[in-house]
Amino acid sequence: MKQELQQKDFPQDFITFQDISFAYPPIEDEEDLAVKPIFQHFTATLPGGFVSLVGPNASGKSTFMLLAAGRLLPQQGKIFLLGKNTCQMTEEERSLFASFIYQNMEFDTEEPVAQLLEQVYRNGAFEGNCPPIQSHTQDLLEEIIEVLELQELKEKPLKTLSKGQMQRVILAFSLLYGSKSIFMDEPLFALENNHKHKILTYIKSYCHQLGITIYISMHELELSRMYPDNVLLFYPNRDMDFGSPDEILTPQALEKAYGVPAAMLKDAESLTRKNLQEQYENQSL
Repeated sequence: MKQELQQKDFPQDFITFQDISFAYPPIEDEEDLAVKPIFQHFTATLPGGFVSLVGPNASGKSTFMLLAAGRLLPQQGKIFLLGKNTCQMTEEERSLFASFIYQNMEFDTEEPVAQLLEQVYRNGAFEGNCPPIQSHTQDLLEEIIEVLELQELKEKPLKTLSKGQMQRVILAFSLLYGSKSIFMDEPLFALENNHKHKILTYIKSYCHQLGITIYISMHELELSRMYPDNVLLFYPNRDMDFGSPDEILTPQALEKAYGVPAAMLKDAESLTRKNLQEQYENQSL
């Protein structure tokens, strides 16, 4: 008999930042330059669920997720992920509490995709045993191969894949491992639009049916309006707003975040604020 999954409730205190300060070390040979903190005395508590991070480049989205997932540690303060201090996590605990998809991840291995998918599924938190979320397949592994259209890639060495194919396999790794949360830093950048919509529809079901929180940054503002439960909007001064897409992604808030009229921002988050400002000034000539 097929096991049925029930929708899960998400913790309201999924991530807690307590008086966090963080700055990257100075670049070699440029130690005389002042290092500007990314976060300074930052305090916040955020809930779980399917959350999109929105904001201009260099506004702190990637650093926020790296800190929340325990991949970076603060210079001051404490961060609690599902009640666990990230500074006190072992390497194994860090993987079980949070998976992380970095931008432009690459793997230099000759192992075929099918073998790697099986290894991740068997050796992760699911231990090779999780029912499918929404399809007719037998288990999660078979379903994810179908949803991400990996059938034709199964026998190919991972290092031979195109950028878009690699991104789909990396997404599969994160979903098959079964961490309590997943942080995704622009995971859809190399994918076609039809793949983006199909994958986001599935990710939302995965998130709610398994109770696994997903924080994802995406270029396209329209996708952040359509799929996530909530949005975390970053401003250049490191202020943030959190709420439903309708509450947060207003023209006024987007103009404040990006520094240009909201009408110019359709699918344009990948552009820097400088690029957008130049476009606006040229349009005004």
